[in-house]
Amino acid sequence: MGICSEVLNDAYGWHFQYLTIIGLALATITFTAGSLADITSSRRLFRIKNAFSVIATPLEVLISTLYGSLVSIDKELVIPKEFQLGIWPDISFHAVPAIVLTIDYLLLSPPWTISVRQMMALSTAFAFGYWFWVEQCYRHNGWYPYPIFEALTTPWRIVLFCFSGALMAGSTEVLKLAYRKINGDDRAKRP
Repeated sequence: MGICSEVLNDAYGWHFQYLTIIGLALATITFTAGSLADITSSRRLFRIKNAFSVIATPLEVLISTLYGSLVSIDKELVIPKEFQLGIWPDISFHAVPAIVLTIDYLLLSPPWTISVRQMMALSTAFAFGYWFWVEQCYRHNGWYPYPIFEALTTPWRIVLFCFSGALMAGSTEVLKLAYRKINGDDRAKRP
C-alpha cells in the first residue's frame, strides 16, 4: 500500500519503521562518536564508536545486500512506485553507509572481539526485535513499511527474518576475516 509522506510522518514508529533508517541512525551514532573521539582524543568515545561499529557495520552490509538483491528482482518489493528514489539518493541510503563503515573497520579500527556465537545471538535478537517492531507498527498503522512484508505470509516472514539474522552474523565473520587478511593476524589477536 502506498502512503504519502504526511501519513508516514504521523504514523506509529515514524520513519524508524524502516530498517534503512535504523541503520542510518546507528551509522550516524558510530561516525559521530568516532569524529568526536578524533577531535578530543577521548578513549571512552573511541570505545563507544567501536561498540556501535560491531552492530552498525554488519547491519549496513545486511541492508545493502538485502536491498540490492530485492531491487534486482523487483524494486517495488522494497519501495512503492510513488517513493522511488533517484540513483544518487538511493546509493547514498543503501550502499554508502556499508562501504564507509567497512572501510572504517578494515583500515582505521581495532579488531572486533565478538565471537560467532555472540554475533549470532546479537543478530538474531536484532532481527526478531525488528520483526516485533514491524508488527507493532502494523497493528497501529494497518500497513507494513516494506511491500515485501505484505506479500509474505507470517511463516515466510519468519524465514526472511531468520535468514537476515544469519546473513548479518555471516557478514560479521566475513568482515573479521577480511580484517585479518588486510591487517595480519597479530593485530587481529590484540584486544
